[in-house]
Amino acid sequence: MIYSETEILRYVEENDVKFIKLTFCDINGNLKNVSVLSSELSSVFANGARITAKKIQGFSIADGKDLFLFPDPKTMTVLPWRPQQGRVIRLFCYIRYADGTAFEGDGRYFLKTAMKTAVAKGYCTRFGTSSEFCLFRTDETGKPTKIPHDYAGYCDTAPEDKGENIRRDVCITLEQMGIHPLSSRHESGNGQHEIDFNSASALQSADNFLSFKSAVKSVARQHGVHASFMPKPVRNDHGNGMHISFNIFRDSDFFNNDIPQNNAEIHESSASGIMKYVRDFSVFTNSIVNSYHRLGEFSAPRNITWSYCENNQLIRIDDSESPFVLRVADCACNPYYVFGLMIYSALDGIENNLKLPPENTNTSGKLPSNISEAVEIAEKSDFLKKYIPEKVLSVILDERKSEWKEYSSAYDKEAFEDKKYFYII
Repeated sequence: MIYSETEILRYVEENDVKFIKLTFCDINGNLKNVSVLSSELSSVFANGARITAKKIQGFSIADGKDLFLFPDPKTMTVLPWRPQQGRVIRLFCYIRYADGTAFEGDGRYFLKTAMKTAVAKGYCTRFGTSSEFCLFRTDETGKPTKIPHDYAGYCDTAPEDKGENIRRDVCITLEQMGIHPLSSRHESGNGQHEIDFNSASALQSADNFLSFKSAVKSVARQHGVHASFMPKPVRNDHGNGMHISFNIFRDSDFFNNDIPQNNAEIHESSASGIMKYVRDFSVFTNSIVNSYHRLGEFSAPRNITWSYCENNQLIRIDDSESPFVLRVADCACNPYYVFGLMIYSALDGIENNLKLPPENTNTSGKLPSNISEAVEIAEKSDFLKKYIPEKVLSVILDERKSEWKEYSSAYDKEAFEDKKYFYII
């Protein structure tokens, strides 16, 4: 449901809402929020809520200037896991300077700009996600362990699948938030699960993905287990990926409710564009050291290929009219940058009438083998420099370099990754 500012203020007054979470992401896609009393919401809509930029990862690029959160009314939702008396609602925010200009490190603004670029060129886009996560037992003090919650396999049922009720509660929670899961199941790994979502606009899909991660962690905690979206939490088991379904079509088809019947050429060129530039933006789809342990194992892609069949290909295409699926990303990514870069690369493919290579044929090399290689590729990428502000790209790549240096110098690398990712992602 889409709300206006006036409707939200009325809802707050009539439904015992006491707190509003103003939600945004740091430059790496980690959720942050500022809570305000409901009595302050009208002022926040008008003037924003100030945050200290230097305390947010990557926001030092503001050079000491004040930043302000401005709520997006269309994103209002009640948080079902919070008390029903004195309710809490959440609003995703855009980030702006005091003079009202957009903050260049705001991922939502980056994605919105990409969407506007597509519309200006006569195209609409739709995104859907299929995201995997693992459940682990906690010890007597509540601290997460590396013991899987169960040892079930793909599509198994209870009692082997001990996560059935957790997935159910996650899906119910998401529905209460206005987010509608398509399906859920136990996945192939020990304690591993997947929840799929229907396609939506790029911005809504990215917002929903972050809401989904938050809901999974909150519901899992209520059940006394730990949910991890770490790409490779257990070295000898399946990793957690985020498969992204993507479709792009002429906006005339969309507005005529005719999605799309003769989209084969656009479909092929957009997929080709993504294959052309995926190495350039691997530092975004696979944004942490741990991401690269997943690639090339248990059907996760390493080669830049496409196929009609489910295998270890980068892109799966069902047919010339259905959305295709990019299989490389994981849930540690910042979805706003990933979706935006997919849009830009797809538009490049369409504008240059790129063609797909033969099925299962690798003509573009391999994905990077580690985050250091991904950074080196990104530093040379004219594609990234064209769309991502120089200061933003620089701070992201500097952080990845620092992370790689820490990892490389760590005596116990697995312990380093557990401390940095397992308890947080």
